[in-house]
Amino acid sequence: MSNGFFNELNEKKISRRKFIKWSGAVSAPVVLGGIATTGNMVKKAGAESAAKNADELVLTTCSTVNCGGRCLIKAHINNGVVTRLTTDTKADTFELPQLRACIRGRGYRQFVYNPDRLKYPMKRVGKRGEGKFERISWEEAIDYIAKELTRITEKYGPASRYSNYASGHSGSIIGAGNMIQRLFGLTGGYLGFHNSYSSAQTTNATPFTYGTTQTGSTLDNLSHSKMIILWGHNPVETRFGVTDFYVRKAKENGVKIVVIDPRQSDTAVALADEWIPIAPTTDAAMMDAMTHVIITENLYDKSFVDQYCVGFDENHMPDGVPEGESLKSYILGEKDGVPKTPEWAEKITRVPASTIRRLAREYATNKPSALMQGWGPQRQAYGEQFVRGGTVLAAITGNVGVKGGWASGAGYISLVKTTAVPKGDNPVGLTIPCFLWTDAIVRGTEMGAKDGVKGLAEEQDALPVNMKAMFNLAGNTLINQHSDCNKTAEILSDESLLELIVVSEIFMTPSAKFADILLPSNTFMERWDVGTTWAPSQQAILSQKCIENMYESKSDYEWMTMLAKKLGVEQKFTEGRKELDWIKWSIEESRKTDPNFPTFEEFKKEGIYQVSLEGNSVVAFEQQIKDPKNNKFETPSGKIEIFSKALWDMNDHEEIPAIPKYISSWEGPEDPLTEKYPLQLIGWHYKRRCHSTFDNNKWLEEAGPQVMWMNERDAAARNIKDGDRVKIFNDRGEVHMPVKMTNRVIPGTIAIPQGAWWSPDKNGVDQRGNVNTLTSQRPSPLAKGNPQHTNLVEVARV
Repeated sequence: MSNGFFNELNEKKISRRKFIKWSGAVSAPVVLGGIATTGNMVKKAGAESAAKNADELVLTTCSTVNCGGRCLIKAHINNGVVTRLTTDTKADTFELPQLRACIRGRGYRQFVYNPDRLKYPMKRVGKRGEGKFERISWEEAIDYIAKELTRITEKYGPASRYSNYASGHSGSIIGAGNMIQRLFGLTGGYLGFHNSYSSAQTTNATPFTYGTTQTGSTLDNLSHSKMIILWGHNPVETRFGVTDFYVRKAKENGVKIVVIDPRQSDTAVALADEWIPIAPTTDAAMMDAMTHVIITENLYDKSFVDQYCVGFDENHMPDGVPEGESLKSYILGEKDGVPKTPEWAEKITRVPASTIRRLAREYATNKPSALMQGWGPQRQAYGEQFVRGGTVLAAITGNVGVKGGWASGAGYISLVKTTAVPKGDNPVGLTIPCFLWTDAIVRGTEMGAKDGVKGLAEEQDALPVNMKAMFNLAGNTLINQHSDCNKTAEILSDESLLELIVVSEIFMTPSAKFADILLPSNTFMERWDVGTTWAPSQQAILSQKCIENMYESKSDYEWMTMLAKKLGVEQKFTEGRKELDWIKWSIEESRKTDPNFPTFEEFKKEGIYQVSLEGNSVVAFEQQIKDPKNNKFETPSGKIEIFSKALWDMNDHEEIPAIPKYISSWEGPEDPLTEKYPLQLIGWHYKRRCHSTFDNNKWLEEAGPQVMWMNERDAAARNIKDGDRVKIFNDRGEVHMPVKMTNRVIPGTIAIPQGAWWSPDKNGVDQRGNVNTLTSQRPSPLAKGNPQHTNLVEVARV
């Protein structure tokens, strides 16, 4: 780029157009200027808590949102105002890669200084969802919340209180969700949740193979692979830590990269040697067919299977299981008469049998190879089968516990661990799958173990009460990120169901409109915290406070301290600590388990604690493979369980099989509903948003417009042209948005970038392109997880 461009950056004159042009560059500069900010938008920085020196540079991170990168952001402060942002400029080495902010992180001034920020507490005056509020004081807001929370607790009991799943403030130390649960625990307890919207199926299914979710290796191992299969994995856009960096380094070392995805993602474009498009919900069928090739052509690692695995064939089955239930019996069709051949799978997956056969041979014979599973394909009706299918392919080929291999499954590993503020005890002791919170509102007293409820006493069959009070803090899952927006809105609008909804937010999001009390939150630049990357993680970043709270905004910890005082538990809640005190406490606690963890002053100066992979390389299950006698797997058998007796004993063999199987999905390509709704709909994580965060950033809209991707063949059959405004519809709702004709998505499938803010018109038709207008609330059978990539729709011109 020209010197003139960098001069404009230094002079803080960069235009919106040049920002968009720059953001799409393959090799982007490391600084971002910003438009001028009026001084009356912020308070002056305090002498002790925030930067005020014009020459001062504050190191922070975008830990306010659930981005997998947690990259380094350098805030340049002038008289209490962030004037521009730069990012990581240290040497980019294999052992310690740079943590450069992407387009989202570099545009944070548009987030912090957005004039549409919520500025003061408000109380609802219209119907829920209308977004009509009146201004109130913080004292009035806290009084109202305390009074209503006390009333509801006395009337229904503490199990009626719930803090909704949210990730908008996902710092490691004082995240909003943890702190409200801490406060609830001190005042009688609450209904908790387990799982996440992102990874419920993989975190539940992976342990049935390995006994743990910690199946990832450090990413330097990828350069020792001969092949990397990224199955539904898109680290270039989704920002899984520095995964894309290490995949790129592996590619430079000659490693073959294969991407399997219904959509040709940016990862497929930038890194892949081959893109294999596949029909959504059918991944397990392709895995079954690959397994068939590996077995029938004798390509599996027989000695590995014999020594380390349970359930591969009839000679390695647990006691008490009838004959014909092994993996080999299923794959060869010995019981159902259907061999799981590549030709069988081609009809289901739309992947040519020759491609399946070739990939199976390459994966099995080019050892070591890494099959890395993304989280997208497990967010579907039977996503647990995709997860376990990947672990089985890794096991039967002997790619577990070896450098350059990958065990598949959840893939968690962390070289850096931080210590969060403890939530404390929950006297209620009950949790629900986070995806089923709408069920807990409508039919909570009917929800039992079959619905995934945990913590029920022996005499309890179900929850004692329906949910009555909801705190939705730093999250858009209340409506926007939950499935079936229209159904959810109907539930939330009924004030006889939920009697109190408290929302803490930065903007008037679709979820914020359903609040009874709406509280203005500050941003990560106005508070302290620590951020860690998604797994595999090798760094923590100190999120330093850069400026004072803008307008009347407060951090969640600040207003919860006010609420704790009103409820009479302030001392127990705070233990006499302010936010910064908790950060220092956490750092000292972390240093007890990791002596290399920096002191607060060191952390403040360096900004990052990053563990070099030199001398710290980890291979998942290496010890179990090298010394199985003294290092057993954490499964009931002590081995890799291809066949899980625990799953078998659940006695739901059709939907929760003991070995991974392809199960024809509801609203999949074989559902008779395809006659009415012939197209499969998926979403994807978009580079211009982090979930739903930044959807109101106009600069990012130009970098990544909200358009539906449609294959040219499907468009031609419907007389749809590129750029047309179309309607996407099924029995759950209707969306209107522009279409992008492209062959980067498989025929029969359309793709809508997830996270757009739900914007229904007077007829309930979404005008923005929110994919969850069309998704289902029916959960997956084992994890009770999010099935949001399992949808049938039709498309027509508006």
